Amino acid sequence: MPRLREVGKDEAHPFAKRVYASLFGERDPVKEPGTETGTPGNWWTVFALVPDAFDHAVAGFQFYRSPNRKLSPRLRELGQIRAGWARGSKFVFSQHCKAARGVGFTEEQVQAIPHWQVATCFDELERAVLAYADCLVLSGGRTPDGVFEVLKKHLSDEEILELTYVTALYDFHAVISKALRLEYDDVEERVVEVPAPQGSGMDVMRMVDQK
Repeated sequence: MPRLREVGKDEAHPFAKRVYASLFGERDPVKEPGTETGTPGNWWTVFALVPDAFDHAVAGFQFYRSPNRKLSPRLRELGQIRAGWARGSKFVFSQHCKAARGVGFTEEQVQAIPHWQVATCFDELERAVLAYADCLVLSGGRTPDGVFEVLKKHLSDEEILELTYVTALYDFHAVISKALRLEYDDVEERVVEVPAPQGSGMDVMRMVDQK
């Protein structure tokens, strides 16, 4: 379950109600969750707690899908899918695996996203986009000149800004989904102590230290 309360159909603000209708039909998504892609749909119902946050987030989706964008959908999706993987968001990664196929990436390419560094199925620009996504997500934006030189070789400044904005936007969504345990990121903490066998008082490091 999400860590925050969900907003049902009757309580939602007018724009959220319209979005609910397009995603869930006549159902109340809190009482009858589920979307066509198989997600619970609770990203929408939690964001609806703050109407202007909901509206702002949806405007971000509309931004990157706008026909005004200069960046190709393929490169956009490459940044988004890698951001999901790099940030460890199962939700963002899973959704954009589907979206990547929708813009023409092969199954081999989708499956290679986790290990793109050693994959041979991406061209020079695609590798640069994947490297840049890692710089944004894993290095806090610190980007070697060599990566940027390849981006500049193939893309306009406007395209690079759009790529930067959209990739960082999806890092933002990945972080929020994990923090609030939304959708496929509703998982228990994995890094916990694993108890020793019952009755064992052994200090392993003390054993190693013994000479």
